[in-house]
Amino acid sequence: MSAHSDRAAELFKQGFNCSQAVFAAFCDEFDMDEETALKVSAGLGGGVGRLREVCGTVTGASMVAGMLYGATDGSDHEKKALTYQKVQQIVDEFKKLNPSIVCRELLGLSPTASTPPTPEHRTDEFYQKRPCAQLVEDSAKAVDKILFGIED
Repeated sequence: MSAHSDRAAELFKQGFNCSQAVFAAFCDEFDMDEETALKVSAGLGGGVGRLREVCGTVTGASMVAGMLYGATDGSDHEKKALTYQKVQQIVDEFKKLNPSIVCRELLGLSPTASTPPTPEHRTDEFYQKRPCAQLVEDSAKAVDKILFGIED
């Protein structure tokens, strides 16, 4: 594991959601304080607002790419394309270990399953039935590899 994937796993185990854990683990790379990183990414956990859509680890990783490569001029098509390219590469790397980037699919949930907004309590049983801790590490490793050239 890298320092970033270690930090991401640690944040997740402290109770932060999957997107927060990945995004905040890299805040030192784009000069953002951890508190701000945690707040900015707070609504993206559980597949965006616990809707079980795109995995929060992937949204957190995408935000890291945006912080490093994102355009600040709406007409800067080169930076937009570069950012999208980096996100697609991160997703490709993530998918080498995981069958999907959709939260409900990764969790084995039915597409029609209702998901109340209340997060589950983190217990030993939670960690045993959910692959989220591993997904956090997988995303952080993918970011390290694609954006920083760091391999496990």
